[in-house]
Amino acid sequence: MKIKILLITPIVLLFFISCSTKEEESQEPNIIYVLADDMGYGDVSVYNENSKIQTPNIDKLASEGLKFTDAHTSASVCSPTRYGILTGRYNWRSKLKSGVLTGKSKALISADRTTVASLLKQKNYNTAFIGKWHLGWDWAQKNPEVSGGEGWNPKDFDNIDFSKPVQNGPKELGFIYSYGHSGSLDMAPYVYVENGMPTKIPDTTSINKGKYSWWREGPTSSDFIHDEVTPNFFRKSFEYIKEISKEENPFFLYLALPSPHTPILPTEEWQGKSGLNPYGDFVMMVDSYMGQLEKVIKEAGIENNTIVIFTSDNGCSPAAYMDELEEKGHYPSYIYRGHKADIFEGGHRVPFIVKWPQEIKKEIVSDQTICTTDLMATLANIVGYSLSDNEGEDSYNIVPLFKQMKLDIPIREATVHHSINGSFAIRKGDWKLIMCPGSGGWSFPKPDNSEAIDSLPKYQLYNIKSDPSEATNLYPKNTEKAEELKTLLIKYITEGRSTPGVPQKNDWIDFAWKQIEFINQ
Repeated sequence: MKIKILLITPIVLLFFISCSTKEEESQEPNIIYVLADDMGYGDVSVYNENSKIQTPNIDKLASEGLKFTDAHTSASVCSPTRYGILTGRYNWRSKLKSGVLTGKSKALISADRTTVASLLKQKNYNTAFIGKWHLGWDWAQKNPEVSGGEGWNPKDFDNIDFSKPVQNGPKELGFIYSYGHSGSLDMAPYVYVENGMPTKIPDTTSINKGKYSWWREGPTSSDFIHDEVTPNFFRKSFEYIKEISKEENPFFLYLALPSPHTPILPTEEWQGKSGLNPYGDFVMMVDSYMGQLEKVIKEAGIENNTIVIFTSDNGCSPAAYMDELEEKGHYPSYIYRGHKADIFEGGHRVPFIVKWPQEIKKEIVSDQTICTTDLMATLANIVGYSLSDNEGEDSYNIVPLFKQMKLDIPIREATVHHSINGSFAIRKGDWKLIMCPGSGGWSFPKPDNSEAIDSLPKYQLYNIKSDPSEATNLYPKNTEKAEELKTLLIKYITEGRSTPGVPQKNDWIDFAWKQIEFINQ
């Protein structure tokens, strides 16, 4: 009997060893990218020691992985940042030179451009988008000869045929499964679209004018309940993870939240929990759902080889009533100047956390500058995909930072920032050059405030290390450094890329020269 046991035991051990190491050694990682909407750097308590909003679940994510302290979105508003995330390319190389899209806008990303999803799909990934799209898709038209308005007026939607599928949306850009709405949660039409097809035809019109919970008037489907949209997207994601994790192939889930962007709609159980205002409550609600997401991942048995990334599409919006928050000691932009829409740090410096137990140690902090455009090159490296010259032109591979490799030079040569009105800034090392005299956005001094703007130097130069709040403009005293950065920015614009490689064309070639003319004024 003893001999039999000794003979069987090694076989059994080998079986269990092979099963336990199959996922770790042979399978590419699952990837979950969670993009919050308008959540400020200082709204996550692990980034703000004086935060009045507690985010224990996001904090825990950081403690179990890698926290970046100098992460930036490519723009300080929604649509352009999303473009950069999915394409690895700055938005201003596309047709979107300023502002954001609406819920009725046509597709911004052409079907022949490689996206993170189409790249991973080529590598046999299951790919899914759930949430806020805000990159345009082509609604079916009752009368194709009638273009209608841009989507800011209720009548702009009269020509949409909601009984037919949309074109040039997530499906055409590499997402095998998709479920979401077209624009921000305050932009009509308020209709869910699943795999290219509206789930219900709108049967009513809704509008809300609450202080925090306002949204524009427009067609609304019976299954689209504003208060339930964020919970609904999380629930859909939980269902997707539970089912897709049973499949042999790995998956990529892009979960683009509509929160805590307006309308600010914490569900009843979260109302009043922050002791600040509804925005604080909404952030806490998002954090709670992040905890539930982590639980689903663990219960599915895929935690060890799943990359979870949490970040935001830009800084906190003044629609959060930041003055109310600051009166109670909470600063959504932390120590940084400005907020959403601005070229200042508060517009585009965001929380960025990566957890990957199999590859990233716990409680790691990186102060290297990274950008949300870096997703494509990073994932390409992980799955063994070689980017062509016309793919991910502004995307850098940050995997060495996952592994804490000692580097002689920074990952990024420089990073370009962009504000809502199309103003540029370029950051290299400790230095940041802003190519406009004011905020380029919504904080003072605003671009349309000629009285304030006219009295300022045309450029701004800051040492972000010694002056993170951008209080002292060094441009008048250091024009040599400003000229160096301006020259690099012009090079990035004209060459159609900021990474090494063959020069590429921007979508509107004359844009480059117009921008250079503006810079050289």
